[in-house]
Amino acid sequence: MPAGLLRLHFHDCFVRGCDASVLVDSTEDNIAEKDAVPNLTLRGFDLIDQIKALLENRCKGIVSCADILALATRDAVAMSGGPEYPVPTGRRDGLVSKIEDVIIPGPTFSIDAALSAFESVGLNLTDLATLLGAHTIGFAHCGFFNDRVYDFQDSGMADPSMDPTLVTSMKKVCPPPDQITDIRKDPKVFLDGTKGNPFSFDSGFYHEVLHNRAILQIDQELLSTDITSDLAATYAGDVNKFRLAFSNSITTMGNINVLTGNQGEIRANCRKISS
Repeated sequence: MPAGLLRLHFHDCFVRGCDASVLVDSTEDNIAEKDAVPNLTLRGFDLIDQIKALLENRCKGIVSCADILALATRDAVAMSGGPEYPVPTGRRDGLVSKIEDVIIPGPTFSIDAALSAFESVGLNLTDLATLLGAHTIGFAHCGFFNDRVYDFQDSGMADPSMDPTLVTSMKKVCPPPDQITDIRKDPKVFLDGTKGNPFSFDSGFYHEVLHNRAILQIDQELLSTDITSDLAATYAGDVNKFRLAFSNSITTMGNINVLTGNQGEIRANCRKISS
C-alpha cells in the first residue's frame, strides 16, 4: 500500500493541487478525476475512507481528506524504511473534480515532457529525478511499458536502451500490447526487483536505472541529461542523500496549490463534495 498511497498523492497534487479531488466519485452529472485513464489503476481509496471515518467519529469536521492523504502517505513511506518528513497541515478539500482536468506525467514521457509538467506545478528537474525514486517500491502494470518490450516507437523491436536480459524476462510476464484489453487486470511487475528490495524504501531503483534496467521509459530517461544522470549516480551511492532529497521534494509537492482558510471545504465523506 505505501506505493499505492504515494501514487495517489502524486496524482492528486498534479491536478488542481493537493486538494483530495482525486478521491471524489463520479456522479450522473459529473465524471470525476478518478475515472480518467491515468487514474484507473490507483489504489488506496478504501484506506483513506477508513481513516476518515475514524477521524469523523473523534473530531467531526476537523481533518480534511487532503491532509489525511498527505499524512497517510508520509507514514506509509516511513513504514517502508523511508524518511519521516514533516507534513504541514491545514489543507482544505477541493470543490471540483473533473476528468478533463487530468493531465499527469506518464510512463512514456520524455525527460523534457516530464520536466514541462513538473515545472507547471512549481517543481524542478531535481524534484523530478528525486520523486521518480518513489519507484523503488511498488509495481507497474505491463500496459504501462510493454511497448518498450515489443514495439518501441512503432519500430517492431524492443527499446534499444533496455537491457536485453530484462527484455527477455519481461516477455515471459507481459503479453504484447494488442493482447491487453483492460490495464487494470493485466500482469504486474516490480519496478525495483533486482538490486533492491521492492518493499523497502532504498536506492535500489537508481542502480537499475544506471544499468539500463529501469522498467518505465520515463525512469530510464533519467540517463538522458547530465543533471539527472549525476543525481541517479549520487542517490545510488548514498541512500541517505536520496532520503534527504526525497523529503525535501515531496514536502514541496505536498504544498502545491493547497487550499487553506475559508477556501474549499472539509468533506464529511472523501468521495463526495459537500458544498
